[in-house]
Amino acid sequence: MARIISRRAVAVTFGALVLTLAGGGIAAAQTTTAARPAAQTGQPGGSAVAPSGQPQPTVAEAAAAKAAMKKGVSPSYVNGSTSFAVVSSAGTLLRSRDAVSATKYGPGQYQVIFNRSLTSAAFVATIGTTDSCCIPPAGEISVAPRLATPNGVFVQTYDSAGAPADRPFHLAVFTP
Repeated sequence: MARIISRRAVAVTFGALVLTLAGGGIAAAQTTTAARPAAQTGQPGGSAVAPSGQPQPTVAEAAAAKAAMKKGVSPSYVNGSTSFAVVSSAGTLLRSRDAVSATKYGPGQYQVIFNRSLTSAAFVATIGTTDSCCIPPAGEISVAPRLATPNGVFVQTYDSAGAPADRPFHLAVFTP
């Protein structure tokens, strides 16, 4: 008896069918009229919000960030080292290495400025305490490069339910 379809062709066809059926529910999106969560709309009031949810940097903030980069890195800086910042829930820079300022924009929205370009850096942040006695409050955190600020990092903190909330945090920056 002649073989019309090889085993390999059957396996590929079956695999394609399975993937098509499994992915069918993913591709269908429903429209919704619900309002976007506050975390996606950015800071209410005050400054204009960019599509990313970050407040637009003001002219004064951009000038301050440029001035920090012109100052240059500290003499103790070693290429490839880790920089860090410990920031309070009020947006105060408490401890750092190579961070020069921290700014709070709105509920859970912070900017941290460093003294060098971070365009090829990696960022890691965690909710953390600002003293040595206590367990940090529960919550979530996200971190991204700051809009139009090559030496800035944008951090957003949330409560456990996902609503923007003021939380102290620790930020680590790794540069090559």
